[in-house]
Amino acid sequence: MTDPIRLSKRLIELVGCSRREAELFIEGGWVTVDGQVIEEPQFKVDNQKVELSPEVKADAPEPVTILLNKPAGMADDVALNLIAPGTLSADHSFSKRPLKGHFLRLEPISTMQANASGLMIFSQDWKILRKLTDDRSKIEQEYVVEVSGDMVAHGLNRLNHGMTYKGKELAKVKASWQNETRLRFALKNPQPGVVAQLCEAVGLKVVSVRRIRVGGVSIGKVPEGQWRYMTDKEKF
Repeated sequence: MTDPIRLSKRLIELVGCSRREAELFIEGGWVTVDGQVIEEPQFKVDNQKVELSPEVKADAPEPVTILLNKPAGMADDVALNLIAPGTLSADHSFSKRPLKGHFLRLEPISTMQANASGLMIFSQDWKILRKLTDDRSKIEQEYVVEVSGDMVAHGLNRLNHGMTYKGKELAKVKASWQNETRLRFALKNPQPGVVAQLCEAVGLKVVSVRRIRVGGVSIGKVPEGQWRYMTDKEKF
């Protein structure tokens, strides 16, 4: 019997790599212990079988941006708890291998309308965080809004050309009917509650609000309560 040692030290003994390379291999999800991926260099091993994937790359894991289809009425800190390997959308599980490091230091960005469901953005990438903070007044958001009631005459035209409601000037938006009970709104940097105000101003009551897009990034067909990785080809 031997005393347990750190996984990184065992890997150095096995493949002759440097300590930093061993840590990168392990944190990158390239090392298994008895067939199970272990991502902690400090994990203690003794006589278990340690193997290094032949596809190994000695690269630090890149920061990720995660797109969650948030259920309505859920607080941001609770929504963060939905992000785990088991809730990755099956149709989007091919782009990256989920690593434990992907679920650390995720920052929620781009505030949603009150009680809205749909696209919520979490990121580790400072460039994404800065983009969505500094350029929020320029980035268009799109919502699908379920409504009830009857729209006033020329209501759609009023929404598209700007209007005043209860003495407050509302921003111009792009509004169109998706079907008989759903409106689509595209607007930049929407202030809290503005979607409800827009609807009330034309005689409608909001039943539900769902964000489907921020800039050039949409939630797509991700099921509610699940998430996907933002791809390198997508831009806000």
